[in-house]
Amino acid sequence: MSEERKNLFAGEIATHYDADSTDAFDPGFVARTVDFLAELAGEGRALEFAIGTGRIGLPLSERGVPVTGIELSSDMARQLKSKLGSDAIDITIGDMTSTRVDGGFRLVYLVFNTIGNLLSQDEQVACFCNAAAHLEPGGCFVIEVIVPPLRRLPPGESSLVFTLTPQRVGYDEIDVANQQGVSHHIWFREDGPKRFATPWRLVWPAELDLMARIAGMRLRERWQDWDRSPFTSESFKHVSVWEKTGD
Repeated sequence: MSEERKNLFAGEIATHYDADSTDAFDPGFVARTVDFLAELAGEGRALEFAIGTGRIGLPLSERGVPVTGIELSSDMARQLKSKLGSDAIDITIGDMTSTRVDGGFRLVYLVFNTIGNLLSQDEQVACFCNAAAHLEPGGCFVIEVIVPPLRRLPPGESSLVFTLTPQRVGYDEIDVANQQGVSHHIWFREDGPKRFATPWRLVWPAELDLMARIAGMRLRERWQDWDRSPFTSESFKHVSVWEKTGD
């Protein structure tokens, strides 16, 4: 159950998280993400599920959007709280499938494939329901997540390399039948190689749309990326927006 979900982002993983995720911290990419989210938030409040070290929450707050965060890992939250501007963000330690915070929100968002950290369909549905419970009528829930990479998986193979540099190797093991994957990360640091493995659940866009309907939301828009490029059969990921219907 969600109450027993293991916190994988603790200790050294949290300490090195920002340095190990440099692509995600690219200023242009962050700016496009924040622009997209700020437009949806408007004059309202925003709630980030799995706020982590504040990669998006901090710059969104600096744009004038009141930001609240829910984060499973106290170590990740501690990294966020060490940063300039973090005093403006309220953080609750808890699980995004069940933890509630006070007030209503115009926007709830979950980025960087983190919906996949919920390893069962039931947990993912619970996440949608929790988002809807926090949203004002007409408010939006936004998710950024990869499309299951089955078209890139050769017949008979179960692994895909996603990063290969002198400093880092990353590859996914994929169990297609059970919609499960494990991302393996190996970093080559001065004190020797460090390994980290994260399990995740593959989830299709249509499956997410049904979860949204169960939670009382409907698809408003879907894009390939934060720049609103069209989502197509060739898209590796999607940014989807579901609106609370108020029914």
